[in-house]
Amino acid sequence: MMTNPTGRLTQGQFSFLPDLTDAEITLQIEYGLRKGYAWSVEYTDDPHPRNTYWEMFGMPMFDLKDAAGVMMELQACRKTFPNHYIRIMAFDSTRNVETIAMSFIVNRPKVEPGFGLQRQETNGRTMRYTVHSYATDKPEAERY
Repeated sequence: MMTNPTGRLTQGQFSFLPDLTDAEITLQIEYGLRKGYAWSVEYTDDPHPRNTYWEMFGMPMFDLKDAAGVMMELQACRKTFPNHYIRIMAFDSTRNVETIAMSFIVNRPKVEPGFGLQRQETNGRTMRYTVHSYATDKPEAERY
């Protein structure tokens, strides 16, 4: 992610492609529904690579059979959090566990502040590195 020339967050599928249109998102959702996946919508204002647990918007849609329901939930999340990262995730429960089968970002803030690499010198010649999200320099309600 540090060497990403686009300066965009690259998490999940399709992250190096241009943003998907709503029609393309609908096609991906329909693909997942045909495979029996359950969908959920999540959002965050702290997209640190280790922040894998984003806030869930609404409830997971386990019994949904139509992509329009997921798109309706996505539009409600976009309206509520227009300047946050939003992703949709598909769970595969065929093995009786909730395994993420698909995950991709469907909304981004207008400005993505990015990440910095912080170096810390420790004992001897040992170096430790930490990734710091510039978004967290501001308080939670003022990040975007």
